[in-house]
Amino acid sequence: MKHVTIYDPAMCCSTGICGAEVDQNLVTFAADIDWLKSSGVDVTRINLSQEPAAFAANETVKSVLENAGVDGLPVIFLGDEMHSTGRYPARAELAEMAGVDYTPDANDAAKESANTGCCGPSADADDAPTGCC
Repeated sequence: MKHVTIYDPAMCCSTGICGAEVDQNLVTFAADIDWLKSSGVDVTRINLSQEPAAFAANETVKSVLENAGVDGLPVIFLGDEMHSTGRYPARAELAEMAGVDYTPDANDAAKESANTGCCGPSADADDAPTGCC
């Protein structure tokens, strides 16, 4: 069985989808991780605020933190090989990384377009509506 390990930045809980203001990227990633698990992939998430010793014990993660600081998180591994740093991959990338069949559907396209709104990659802070971001 394939194993994905995610070294997350410090968050209030294991997924970061708690509290008054939830980051939509974390909600989407949590759903993508649940999908990955349902596809037979073993996934472990390690939170900096809850398990700092695990970060110090992994030489690769320790190096990322020394070089990039917390901006290098999350660090995502497939087995013992580092896959990405500093971002949460989309479902399609997770599927490819883990060797899981994935066919995007209309809901996935809607999520992608939602992520390009006021807080997404195409956001212009001056144009962001009040209460956004």
